[in-house]
Amino acid sequence: MEEECTSRTSHSCGCSQHHDSGEEYGEEKASLGQLAIGVFLFLFTYLTDSIPKEYSLVAYGIAYLLLGSSVIRNAFQNIIHKEPFDENLLMVIATGGAFGIGDYPEAVAVMLFSRIGEMLEEKAVHKSRKQVTEAVDMRPETIQRIIADGTIETIPAENGIAGDSIVVRPGDRIPLDGTVTEGTSRIDTAAITGEPVPVSCQPGTELLSGCINISGTIRMRVTKPLCESMVTKILQSVEEAAARKPRMDRFITRFARTYTPAVVLIAAATAVIPSLVTGNWYYWLYTALTFLVISCPCAIVLSVPLSFFAGIGAASKRGILFKGGIAIEQMKRIGAVVFDKTGTITKGNFIVQQIVPGTGFTEQDVLYYCAGAEQASSHPIAASVIAAVEQRQMVLPSVTESDEIAGEGLSALVAGKTVICGNLKLMNRQHIAVPQQHQTVYGSELYVAVNGRYAGHIIISDTLKEDAVEAVRYIRSLGITTAMLTGDSRQAADYIAKKSGIDVVRAQLLPQDKVQQLDTIRNQYGPVLFVGDGINDAPVLAGADVGAAMGSGADAAVEAADVVFMNSQVQAVPEALRISRMTMAIAVQNVVFALGVKGIVMAAGFTGFASMWAAVFADSGVAVLCVLNSVRILYKK
Repeated sequence: MEEECTSRTSHSCGCSQHHDSGEEYGEEKASLGQLAIGVFLFLFTYLTDSIPKEYSLVAYGIAYLLLGSSVIRNAFQNIIHKEPFDENLLMVIATGGAFGIGDYPEAVAVMLFSRIGEMLEEKAVHKSRKQVTEAVDMRPETIQRIIADGTIETIPAENGIAGDSIVVRPGDRIPLDGTVTEGTSRIDTAAITGEPVPVSCQPGTELLSGCINISGTIRMRVTKPLCESMVTKILQSVEEAAARKPRMDRFITRFARTYTPAVVLIAAATAVIPSLVTGNWYYWLYTALTFLVISCPCAIVLSVPLSFFAGIGAASKRGILFKGGIAIEQMKRIGAVVFDKTGTITKGNFIVQQIVPGTGFTEQDVLYYCAGAEQASSHPIAASVIAAVEQRQMVLPSVTESDEIAGEGLSALVAGKTVICGNLKLMNRQHIAVPQQHQTVYGSELYVAVNGRYAGHIIISDTLKEDAVEAVRYIRSLGITTAMLTGDSRQAADYIAKKSGIDVVRAQLLPQDKVQQLDTIRNQYGPVLFVGDGINDAPVLAGADVGAAMGSGADAAVEAADVVFMNSQVQAVPEALRISRMTMAIAVQNVVFALGVKGIVMAAGFTGFASMWAAVFADSGVAVLCVLNSVRILYKK
């Protein structure tokens, strides 16, 4: 696989999709042609009384083979593979028996309605898969590669390899993961991280595929080919999700394997034993065949997996990527939702929370001199101070000298005055007297001195996400406990927990401590959903009953998670819980409805009140209704 990914001539990253779609189109046309001919022969023969019996038998036989080709083929393939006991074998035995006793229309009708149900299922799966793909597929078709003589050539994106130098113009989507080598710009990362504010990039900045270049032309060096880039990982995680069977789906598979031979034995006993006593072979054989048709578990076998796939599709449309039906099923059982703090409950960026001026200075003065000194720095704290100045529409002063003091702060000549900004250690080293503070807002303190005199300090901290309070409130309304595990200080953790309404707080934790605390919470409240975003969260994500990562988080966290919230919003957590509960409810509805209808019609069949047509409804009709019920989650707002 590595060779395929690194070869310039490889097409392993998805270039065969047009060929596949052409094959699918041809197969669909052939299938519709078979259905049309089969339906015509069936209806024409059934509605025409003057056709001789031998001709009607031939017509029904051809219609039967056309409409039931997939069922018959699957049944025989399963027999060859020594796994014969499933719904296909039941249908072949039942319809073959119906032909044997002369009930040709009923036999063909079973295959017709089964075919219609199968086509509806395929249509529903295709639609949900298409919606998923449209929601997350940001793979580019081409890239602009710079060749040895400096000219630019357009090549298929799947042919790009690590080390290639490419050009990304304003308005273009970043095609492959890479690092900026030349130029500056602003990047819209909303599609990948959910962050609405564009971020700046310059040489050395790492960029993820799927983001959009907004303002300037940049050159970048590719670090990962298309098949390893973020856009492909996102798409693959969704497409592979349907293959990971949930517990309920695995139960249905085991159920069908046990259920089918039991049904065949009961049907055989029904046909033979009463007939030996009463001598009415036709009646009891017809009853047994009706029982076989009714017993087909098509509705359950079709609709339960489709319920989970529809749930995955509905979630994907909302930026929630479930990596399998198992995660949906597990999430239904969650007793506690545990959050990391930074980047999960909070935005992970710094803003000015409070300005505390010293004697003889105003808030405006403190911010003015601090911003003047910090304007040349690229530190996140400096950026937050500059942002506060821009918000207040203040004009930055001129700076003639600037000297950064590693780990402590900086000094600068701002508007002719010597300004020192930094931590308390820097103030003490510069012999600047700082009065004792009574901090009311949590965060980092940035002290400011002007001409050797204390001017005040600015409190800068991370901020709570706008949707956090409402999301936590909704989770608690479901009877689920909320908790927070963080390596941050007790003061910071308590402040965020109180502001957001989180129930349980554990602070000042190392990564290994988080795993231990997670086990404690699980023992107290039940299965746990952990939501994080950092590399240090990967062990906890893997150890949780369901691990969920913010899409803006580290690759290790995203890889370890069972669910990824691409929009990085806290509101995605209750949304995922809601989709999980709805999906499980629909799956259970289908099972109960299918078994209930079958039970009623079975009882009616044994007492002579249900015909083969009722059996057809109990099998194929119920399957169609269950399939339609499964896909309604895709249209739920």
